[in-house]
Formats: sequence, C-alpha cells, structure tokens
Amino acid sequence: MDLTELVRKAFAEAFPGEDFANVKVVPATDPRFGDYQCNDALKIAKKVGLKPRDAAAKVAGRIGGALKVEIAGPGFLNLTVSPEWLAGELAALAAAPKCGIPQKGAGRRVVIDYSSPNAAKQMHIGHIRSTVIGCAIDRIFRALGYEVVADNHLGDWGTQFGILIKGYRECLTDDERANLTVATLEKCYVLSAAKAKEEDGVWKDACRAELVKLQQGDAENLALWKRFIEISIGEFERMYSKLGVKFDTYRGESYYNPMMPGVVEKLLAAGLAKESEGALIVDLSEEKLGVAIVRKSDGGYNYTTSDLACVESRVKDYNPERIIYVTDDRQQLHFKQFFSIAEKMGFTGVKLVHVPFGLMSYQGKAISTREGNLIKLDDLLAEAKRRALEIVAERGGDERLAEQIGYGAVKYADLSHDPATAIDFNWDKALALEGNSGPYLQYAYARVCSLLEKAGIGESRPEGSAFAVETPAEKRLALQLLEFPGAVVRAAEAYKPSVLADYLFQTAQLYSSFYQSSPILKSEESVRNARLALCALFGDVLKTGLSLLGIETPRHI
Repeated sequence: MDLTELVRKAFAEAFPGEDFANVKVVPATDPRFGDYQCNDALKIAKKVGLKPRDAAAKVAGRIGGALKVEIAGPGFLNLTVSPEWLAGELAALAAAPKCGIPQKGAGRRVVIDYSSPNAAKQMHIGHIRSTVIGCAIDRIFRALGYEVVADNHLGDWGTQFGILIKGYRECLTDDERANLTVATLEKCYVLSAAKAKEEDGVWKDACRAELVKLQQGDAENLALWKRFIEISIGEFERMYSKLGVKFDTYRGESYYNPMMPGVVEKLLAAGLAKESEGALIVDLSEEKLGVAIVRKSDGGYNYTTSDLACVESRVKDYNPERIIYVTDDRQQLHFKQFFSIAEKMGFTGVKLVHVPFGLMSYQGKAISTREGNLIKLDDLLAEAKRRALEIVAERGGDERLAEQIGYGAVKYADLSHDPATAIDFNWDKALALEGNSGPYLQYAYARVCSLLEKAGIGESRPEGSAFAVETPAEKRLALQLLEFPGAVVRAAEAYKPSVLADYLFQTAQLYSSFYQSSPILKSEESVRNARLALCALFGDVLKTGLSLLGIETPRHI
C-alpha cells in the first residue's frame, strides 16, 4: 500500500476538482507523533475556505485502512501504522525485485559524462571524485530502469599532442619507444614541454609543426596519435577495472573536432555569435554570464564549441531525455554558458544537468604537483589495499578481501559527502570499522551473513516465516527499511549518491540497535523466524544499496 497515494485519494475525495499531485507523506520527525506525517492540509485550507484543522479533519475522515490518524497543531496529519500493515509491507518489499526500487526510468534514456581523464597522462587522486560520483549516479539511474549511456569524454586532442610527438621522437630511448606506457608518455611530455619553454623557441615551433601535421592527417603522426590513445585507454581501463567502473563509449574531444566548424556556422547563422577582437563570441552579459568564446582569434576552438558539438551529436545519436555532466565546481561558469547557448540553439528537448563537486585535498593541502602530493590513482588504491590487508589479515582475510575493503573505503569516503563539498582525504577515517565509513557498512553486512549462517538459512528468510513487528527497535528498523526505494529515488533526483549513503548508514545504526536489544537465535521459534526475516531483509537492502555506490559486500570480514 502506498501511503502517499492513499492520502492523495483522501484529499481528492474531500475536495473534488483540486490537484493533489504534490501531496506527500513523509516519515515523522519524532516517533512520539506517529510513524508518518502529512502537512498538506495547511496548504489547501485557504484555497477551499476552511481553517487548516477543519481541512485536515475532512481528509482524516476519509483515510481508512490500517492507519490511526491524528490531527496535531494547526492542521498536521499524524499517521500511525498497525503491526499488520507493517508486516505486510515488509513482506512485499522482500518479495519485490531490486528491493522495491521503482522503475521510474523505464523507456527513458540518459547520457552520463564522467571521469574524462587526459590521454597520455596517468590518473591521479584528483580523478577519483568524478569517477566514483559519476559511476554511482550511473548505477542508480540504471537501477531505476533508465537506459544509461556512460560516456568517457577523454581529453585526446589539442596542443599537447604536438609536444608529445616531438618528445616521442627525440626524448625517449629506442627501448622506451618499443615498450611504450602511459608513464613513459607522461615523462615524454614533461621533457618536451620543458624544452618548449626554452627562450629560442625552436623546440616550441617544431612541436607546433608536428601538431599541424597531425591536424592535417599526416599518416605517421596520426598513427602515433592512435597508438598514444590506445595505450592510454588500456591504462584507464586497468584502473576502472579495479574500481568496478564501465563505460559504454570513449568519445573524446577528437571525435567532435570535425563537427566544430559546423557549430560555429550555425551560431553565426542564428545571429548568436559575433566577432570581437578577431575572435568569435557569444555575448551572455544580459544573463550575467559574461562572454563565451566559440572560436579563438587564431582560428582554434575551445571547450564551449566542443561541448556544443558534443550535445548536438548526443541528441542525434541517442535522443536522451537528459545529459548529466560530472565535473569539478571550477567549471560552473563554463557549463552555465554552454547550457544557455545550447538552449538558444534549440536544444530544448533535452535537460542538461551539471553535477559539480568540490576539490579533494590530502592532509590539509590542495592536491597539486607543486605541493608534491599529486598521488597517482594506482598508488592510492595500492595503499588502500595495503592498509586494509593489515586489518583483515588479523581475521584471516586475504588480498582479495583487502581489495574489497580498501577500494570500498576510498569510494565511500567520497560518496558519503555531498558532492558540492570539498573533501580532505583521511586514511584513518576512511578505513575505520566504526562510524560512517565503507568498512563499517561492509562489516554490518558480514555480521548479518554470519547470523543467518548460524541460523542455518544462508541469505534467505526462514522458510514459512512471516514478518512480525513487536518492539520499538523492530518497528524503527522496519519503517526505515521501507524507505529504501524512496532513498534511491531521492538520490537520483538530487544527483547525490550521498543521499543513499546517509540512508544506508542510518539503517545500519538502527539495525545495530535492534540487534543489541532483541534476542534472535535464542527466542521462541515464531519470534526467532520473524526477526531473522527482518535481518535478512536488512542484509538485502544494505547489499543492494552498497552495490549502487559501487561497493562490494563480502560475506566474511
């Protein structure tokens, strides 16, 4: 039974002809006032010419079923559910696919653009946020039934490739060229870029010449570029494999490069672009967004032009209802400008969403080469595994378990924060077995598995068991478990995996309180089975929720 629908129906019967699509029933803020509450009688009262309490009374008289309804304060509806209703809802949730996650996205498509590292460079700790936040949003939308196109918009074109090609030919040994890696390419770029800064400018001119040859389709330079990209993607996929991240497409900047002149022509034809000091701009001053350059004075293009070509391509190829971009918050102005121009160009049938995230620091310092703490992602994950192994080895755990715990800790340390907040990464907090951490939730799941194994029932409910909710601790946990589908929906609507992480942590805390106050295995059979059923459902919800965050749930820790 959907309580919101039940209460909406009561509103509609009490006040025919009004629109009650926005009526909501939410968990009570204080259990002394019931299990759920609805405040919408206050909103409708003035419209229908009644005092709020009188409007609430008309609605309350039409709410039937297993609900006790009380009117409080100026017109709040406080709802208390019966044990029978709660047991039935728990059984329905346990039987539902995906723990009841509604298929709101069925028949709808979204594109999610995230991670987006630069080719020929190693991934570092600064890439972790876009990657894990984007992946969690990806998983959440898929769970809701959306068809998701996960696109990794690589930085695979531009000036740096002229520098790389020149460096490849003259800064590397024969052996390095034969056994080329991303680390070698990065070294090659650093050496070549340093030479390009020399005062005589000869090296810089040579790099520019190599870039021009590449842009003009020179076979040798094009072959080198393709090799650089293939090696880069291979390295990225190695890192993504560790993190459980998968992409449907790798369409980098090079893919959209041929389309950019056409974008500029359309902007000119629509009267949106104009010349300014030799460049072409779109003036967004009236929207207080400044000026966006779409073609530089030297004839080159920038990110705005590339992203406009990109959205044009994505709309044509996928016809999505929305495109979600997960990038750091320093790019907020760019996306506001780009979205505004896209709308002016006629891309109004697709919703463009920017999910900005705060930067990550380490030990109180901004992550940068200058600070000397630009930790490679490979090294970060290796350190997470090493530290986790020190913990799990004491319990007989192996390297595979250490990976599950360590990698999960790194992800959760990010995902438990609102994306908009900046994060100072802390190893001790991330790997803690107490408090709001990934290992704490993984351990909670392992404890459930251990309990069910001791009861001899594996991961399922006892055969023939029925849910029964008797104690306050049982009821608090039961009501919380029923909120799981809504938590997934709220996380998607807000584009914040942290909403789901918060829910899971709160649920684990309620389970712990229930477990400590409610004897299970030593209870009489009917109580034992009912409580085991509640434990099994908690395990299912926790496992499903953590999987949406990209975090594995080992059965033993």
